[in-house]
This record gives sequence, structure tokens and C-alpha cells, in this order.
Amino acid sequence: MKQAKQKSSTAVTIMDAEAIRRALRRIAHEIIERNPRLERIVLAGIPSRGVEIAQRIAAFIREIEKIDIETGIIDVAMHRDDVGTRPDLPVVRASKLPLPLEERTVIIVDDVLYTGRTIRAAMDAINSFGRPARIQLAALIDRGHRELPIRPDYVGKNLPTAATEKVRVQLKETDGVADAVYLQKE
Repeated sequence: MKQAKQKSSTAVTIMDAEAIRRALRRIAHEIIERNPRLERIVLAGIPSRGVEIAQRIAAFIREIEKIDIETGIIDVAMHRDDVGTRPDLPVVRASKLPLPLEERTVIIVDDVLYTGRTIRAAMDAINSFGRPARIQLAALIDRGHRELPIRPDYVGKNLPTAATEKVRVQLKETDGVADAVYLQKE
């Protein structure tokens, strides 16, 4: 009887806690430079790690500029273009955005940018709350492989990957372990 080969996978550390902190602080500086009216910014995190990243960026902006940036949560579950093709129903979380959005810049925040489909769903979800003046995008990791014409405005790290690889972000608040980014190779 033949035994099936076990797939072995290895995880390579791409960023540790300090590298993540530096990347998010740099993103905060870039947001400050590109948005002269900081009081009109909303950082909208995509659950779950995007929410935490948005809060961290807001804290860095508060530390640098002494201004509180409003944060929110934008759930994309019911706006995804693959809802009908998935075997399981998506977990729906409440979206909470400071209103009104008109005349404001909404910065969508996510941990990993891949195909762009989650971001398209986030833009659809935001539009159900109102029409912001601008929408920008911040991602801790941009791994490429876009399927839609979506480009981030702010990136912590560009990480070229193979389609078979996975990028895993761990944050203390959401995962209960030290902050890190891993590349899972199969």
C-alpha cells in the first residue's frame, strides 16, 4: 500500500513586532503628509486585523500631530462577489463608521492586500453609508496578484509572493501572540 506524501510547509518570518511598529508609524507620517485636513479623515478597518491596524495608525497620528483621528469598522461579508459561490455563509459583523461621510476622506485599512476583491467589497460597503469625498487604501502587506485595478496609497511592506504561498499576520490584540508577519511556503 502506497502512502500519500505529506505536504510540508514552512513559515518564514517577514516582519517582527518592531518592523510592524515602524511600518505603521511610517504609514501614519505618509497619511499626515498627503492629507492636510486631518480632522476630515476616517480610518476604516476591515475586520479583524485591519481594525487593530487602523487604531494603531490613529494612535501614531495622535502622538505626532496631537489630533484624534476617527476610526471605524467596515465589514465586507455581504458585499463580496463570491458570497453565492462559497460553501459556507460568511460571518457578518457590524460596520460602524462615523457619519456623515460626505466631505471626508475614508482610508480603508487592511492587513494584507492580495487580489483587491476585499477592497472592492469594502468600497461598496462604504458607499452604503454615504459618499465620501475620497477613498484611500492602507495595507500592512501588499503581496501582489491583483485581479482588479486597485492600488494601495500606503503600504507597510511590498512582499512579492507566489500564488501558492500564504501571508499570515499575527497581532497581540487579535491573536494573543506577539506581533509578526509570516510567509507560509508549501
